[in-house]
Amino acid sequence: MNRRTFGAVLATATAATVLTALPAAAGTGVTTPGLSGRYPVGTREVHVVDQGRADPWVPDRRRELMLTVSYPAARAGGTRARWLSSGVAAAFTQLLADPNFVGLPPGTVDWTAVRRQAVLDAAPARGKWPVVLFSPGFGGPREFYTDRIDDLASRGYVVVSMSHTFESAVVQFPDGRVEYGRANAGSSADKKKAIDTRVADTRFVLDRLADLPFADTSRIGMAGHSYGGFTTGETMVVDRRIKAGVNIDGALGYGAGVYLPGRVVAEGLDRPFLLFGGDDVDPVTGRELEHSHVARELDPSWADFWGVQRGWKRDLHLDSSTHYSFTDLQFVVPQARGYLGAGVVERVVGGVDARRSVVVQREYVAGFFDLHLRGRDRGLFSGGSWCYPEVRLIP
Repeated sequence: MNRRTFGAVLATATAATVLTALPAAAGTGVTTPGLSGRYPVGTREVHVVDQGRADPWVPDRRRELMLTVSYPAARAGGTRARWLSSGVAAAFTQLLADPNFVGLPPGTVDWTAVRRQAVLDAAPARGKWPVVLFSPGFGGPREFYTDRIDDLASRGYVVVSMSHTFESAVVQFPDGRVEYGRANAGSSADKKKAIDTRVADTRFVLDRLADLPFADTSRIGMAGHSYGGFTTGETMVVDRRIKAGVNIDGALGYGAGVYLPGRVVAEGLDRPFLLFGGDDVDPVTGRELEHSHVARELDPSWADFWGVQRGWKRDLHLDSSTHYSFTDLQFVVPQARGYLGAGVVERVVGGVDARRSVVVQREYVAGFFDLHLRGRDRGLFSGGSWCYPEVRLIP
């Protein structure tokens, strides 16, 4: 499945489908990977309203967002947070049931029973911690990236992930209200509205970081997958509070079927920026394509950005992966292998070993922020792959 259809696939989980009665869950269990950092992790859901901004998708409302804040906790123990709320779980069930995507029969997994490694409302560890914002792919809920977020928190970061209301396929609010996506992934106009809205969302969240007494707002980074990577670059162009950014397998433009690059491609950045790419398959020729700055046929925006980037830059590639390898599907889909057709796991999340993929992504994203927010160089970006042969630095 081509990377550019991520939002379109998620958008099929509309209000009409997710409200369909679902059969009771049968029996395969899905677990989330254990944390690799030294700290236990606390988490809380935060509902924020930008009273100074009308919602671009629903102009008679003020813009409101749901955030997940994950952070180093003072001690272990407590109630582990659910991975998915009821509304998001219903949408996820319908998404995975699509025979053109995963084809997992509804009822195979009770998604509301899957638990994160983070503990609800745990007391934060003493001190102030560097902050990383996270933005999901087009149409993607923030919940689909929980592993990378919680693991980064376990390494001593405050991580704030955002769902972009009315573009994200589904957002559930504390009162139980569920809002569904309205943006059309096949429309360049909608994608332009989406990126402008995302940048405004991110800057509003940056303003609210002062509400977190354990956040060090002098050290802020940002990462995002797919359109979230584009969001990271576009926000960095206009807001210098973000000191370093990671684009995880995302084109740096908003065109739907046409090349419409963003400002970050035209102007570049004077701060560190990491490109972290996977593989894709040409739908016409069936040839595997590498998402990198040296392979223009898949995405010319990376090559154009590379030529104007003034700050630190690296292009990191995860071999035998797909666009969805960079989401929680990387560990979810292989656990359901016995319920899926032949070749589905490899088509959705690639041939890379799922456990190794999770480890590599955790190490390199954390290593990037360790280097640029903490000044700790672990040697991951010096050119060698002696420790993690699944990845390559593209010169």
